[in-house]
Amino acid sequence: MQTKKKITITIDEETCSAVDRATRELKMPRSRLAQEALSLWLKQQTEHLMAQGYREMAEEDRRFSEMTLEAQREIQR
Repeated sequence: MQTKKKITITIDEETCSAVDRATRELKMPRSRLAQEALSLWLKQQTEHLMAQGYREMAEEDRRFSEMTLEAQREIQR
Protein backbone atom coordinates (compact mmCIF):
# COMPACT_ATOMS: atom_id res chain seq x y z
CA MET A 1 0.00 0.00 0.00
CA GLN A 2 1.27 3.44 -0.95
CA THR A 3 1.68 5.90 1.92
CA LYS A 4 -0.16 9.19 1.55
CA LYS A 5 1.05 12.54 2.88
CA LYS A 6 -1.18 15.45 3.75
CA ILE A 7 -0.16 18.87 2.43
CA THR A 8 -1.67 22.32 2.65
CA ILE A 9 -1.58 24.74 -0.27
CA THR A 10 -2.75 28.29 -0.78
CA ILE A 11 -4.30 29.18 -4.14
CA ASP A 12 -6.24 32.15 -5.43
CA GLU A 13 -10.02 32.18 -5.25
CA GLU A 14 -10.50 31.86 -9.03
CA THR A 15 -8.35 28.74 -9.19
CA CYS A 16 -10.10 27.28 -6.17
CA SER A 17 -13.51 27.85 -7.79
CA ALA A 18 -12.30 26.20 -11.00
CA VAL A 19 -10.98 23.22 -9.01
CA ASP A 20 -14.29 22.91 -7.16
CA ARG A 21 -16.23 22.98 -10.46
CA ALA A 22 -13.94 20.34 -11.94
CA THR A 23 -14.24 18.06 -8.92
CA ARG A 24 -18.04 18.28 -9.05
CA GLU A 25 -18.13 17.60 -12.80
CA LEU A 26 -15.62 14.76 -12.57
CA LYS A 27 -17.05 13.43 -9.29
CA MET A 28 -13.63 13.17 -7.73
CA PRO A 29 -12.18 14.50 -4.48
CA ARG A 30 -9.96 17.58 -4.52
CA SER A 31 -7.03 15.55 -3.28
CA ARG A 32 -7.26 13.16 -6.22
CA LEU A 33 -7.52 16.02 -8.71
CA ALA A 34 -4.52 17.72 -7.09
CA GLN A 35 -2.51 14.49 -7.13
CA GLU A 36 -3.26 13.88 -10.81
CA ALA A 37 -2.45 17.50 -11.71
CA LEU A 38 0.84 17.42 -9.79
CA SER A 39 1.78 14.05 -11.28
CA LEU A 40 1.10 15.39 -14.77
CA TRP A 41 3.15 18.52 -14.07
CA LEU A 42 6.09 16.45 -12.79
CA LYS A 43 5.92 14.20 -15.87
CA GLN A 44 5.89 17.23 -18.18
CA GLN A 45 8.86 18.77 -16.35
CA THR A 46 10.82 15.53 -16.68
CA GLU A 47 9.99 15.32 -20.39
CA HIS A 48 11.03 18.97 -20.87
CA LEU A 49 14.36 18.38 -19.13
CA MET A 50 14.99 15.23 -21.15
CA ALA A 51 14.20 17.02 -24.43
CA GLN A 52 16.54 19.84 -23.44
CA GLY A 53 19.26 17.31 -22.64
CA TYR A 54 18.79 15.56 -25.99
CA ARG A 55 19.05 18.90 -27.82
CA GLU A 56 22.25 19.72 -25.94
CA MET A 57 23.67 16.26 -26.72
CA ALA A 58 22.80 16.68 -30.40
CA GLU A 59 24.59 20.04 -30.48
CA GLU A 60 27.61 18.53 -28.77
CA ASP A 61 27.63 15.66 -31.30
CA ARG A 62 27.40 18.15 -34.18
CA ARG A 63 30.37 20.15 -32.87
CA PHE A 64 32.39 16.98 -32.34
CA SER A 65 31.58 15.77 -35.88
CA GLU A 66 32.67 19.09 -37.35
CA MET A 67 35.90 18.97 -35.37
CA THR A 68 36.75 15.42 -36.45
CA LEU A 69 35.84 16.16 -40.06
CA GLU A 70 38.21 19.13 -40.06
CA ALA A 71 40.94 16.98 -38.49
CA GLN A 72 40.47 14.35 -41.20
CA ARG A 73 40.73 17.03 -43.90
CA GLU A 74 44.01 18.31 -42.40
CA ILE A 75 45.43 14.79 -42.32
CA GLN A 76 44.50 14.21 -45.96
CA ARG A 77 46.29 17.39 -47.15
